Order: sequence, then structure tokens, then C-alpha cells
Amino acid sequence: MDAIVNPIRFLKVDAPLRWLFAPRCVACGDPGLPDRDLCAACRADLPWQGPACTRCALPLPEPGLCGACLQRPPPLDAVHAAFGYAFPVDALLPRLKFHRDFASGRVLAQHMAERFAALDRPQALVPLPLHRSRLRRRGYDQALELAKPLARALGVPLDTDLLRRVRATSPQSRLGADARKRNLKGAFAVARGAALPEHVTLFDDVMTTGATLHAAASALRRAGVAHVEAWVCARVA
Repeated sequence: MDAIVNPIRFLKVDAPLRWLFAPRCVACGDPGLPDRDLCAACRADLPWQGPACTRCALPLPEPGLCGACLQRPPPLDAVHAAFGYAFPVDALLPRLKFHRDFASGRVLAQHMAERFAALDRPQALVPLPLHRSRLRRRGYDQALELAKPLARALGVPLDTDLLRRVRATSPQSRLGADARKRNLKGAFAVARGAALPEHVTLFDDVMTTGATLHAAASALRRAGVAHVEAWVCARVA
């Protein structure tokens, strides 16, 4: 019997055929960088987060604490954002969240890993969970889809069992700042009997007012977690 030939092995060395599998930029469709679904121009346009408040990631002229965090410290010890919410991130995240564009999510996770590589590693990376009713409707959790490759790249334990979303809430995008806080009251709880890491990092795709992350962090604090931070893909200014 003839040996079975692996075509992928030959495609790796057959230069004329490489164009068949060349990466394409998920933002504009141009040829992508090697091993990246993003072209050089769109990578140069990435809105990397600059100086910001260390407790809420709000952009500032230089790193420090913003007035709001000085007056009323949030339940998060620190927040780190990879990007500001601007092009092309503001196009890629909705495509992942609402249109199952997992290639966009892969690109964002790759660049988040670069940005967060120098940060202290938590004992658990906890993506903000969706309520089961919304998860059934959507079919997947966009925060989890971003957190999985990020955790692998950074060697951080991913914990999807520690935190539960126990109450369905209205979409935050339709609400003002005060209404967002009321909407999330009692929305999260720590799983009964869960082992509590000392240092937990929450993960979410976008931070706007911070109400969702604060509600989740407060639940972890009440359960006894000593140090709670957050990593987010993008921060809305």
C-alpha cells in the first residue's frame, strides 16, 4: 500500500502554493503579517492604551489615580486595558461578540498577550460569565473566547467555575451609569465551596463605566479573595 502523504507538510515548503493559505487582515482584507490575521497598516493603527488610572484604566496625562478613584476607591486593586475603544478594535470586538467572528477574537488575544506579558501573573484568570439565559441565546461567551487563548499564551490558570452570574440583567449598553449599578446588584456570586485563590484577575472584553467588573469584584471580595484585578481588551474613555 502506498504511504499516505500529508499535504500540509508539502504546502509548508512549496512557495508557489503559500498564497492559498496566506493570512488576510480581519480589519481590511489586505494580506496579513506572517502568522497574523492583521496587516502591517492596521497593526500600526491599533489604539494601544496609553497612560491611565491604575485603578480604573481611565486615560490620564500620566499614570496615577483619577479623581473618582481617589474619592471613592473601587473594589478592584488595578485595571489593565490593552486598547482604547477605537478603530480597528471597535470594529473587531462587535464582530466577535455579535457575529461569531472568532478570527477577530484570535487577533485581539494575540495582541493582548503581548501587552499583558509583563504583568504579575494571577493565580486565576476569571472571565466575566454570562447568565445562562443569554448564553443559550448567543451560543458562546465572547469574554471566554478571548480569555482562553490569552491564558494559554501567558501560562495563567483559567477558572470558569469560581464566579457565577446568578441573576439575569438588562443589557448594560442601554443604561446610564447609575442604572448600570442598580441593574447589577446581586448579579454575581462565588460558587459554593470553591477554593479561593488569593490573587484573582477578572477578564472582560470592554470596560465602560466599570459597573459589571465592580459587581463581580465585590462578590469575590465578600467571599474572601484578598487581591482582585481586572484585565480588559478595551477601555471606553
